[in-house]
Amino acid sequence: MNSATTLIFVYGTLKRARSNHGWMSGQTFISQAMTQPRFRLHDLGGYPGMVLDEKQGVSIHGEVWEVDADCLMRLDDLEDIAGGEYAREWVPLLPPFDQQPVQGYRYLRELTDEPECGACW
Repeated sequence: MNSATTLIFVYGTLKRARSNHGWMSGQTFISQAMTQPRFRLHDLGGYPGMVLDEKQGVSIHGEVWEVDADCLMRLDDLEDIAGGEYAREWVPLLPPFDQQPVQGYRYLRELTDEPECGACW
């Protein structure tokens, strides 16, 4: 990884063969990965939202990608960082990524009736 790229953990529609995977065009797939058991995944109606749950969290299944700065800006737009839907932050992953700085998108809005969807979207 060079200084102009970022490792990103994706867990929903950005994964390979999913509806928004085209946003990852030209980027480098690294590996499948899992978060430490600190999160829950909710179905937000066509896409998932990963929320923090330190007490009863599970390990979320996803993928690690190496993305360039242009892709990262596009992903921030897609995830509506400016509008407050998601935050891009460090995501604690299980080995072999536990010692690497990997970022991901955590859902920020209040959940009402959105059902949990397990550990994998």
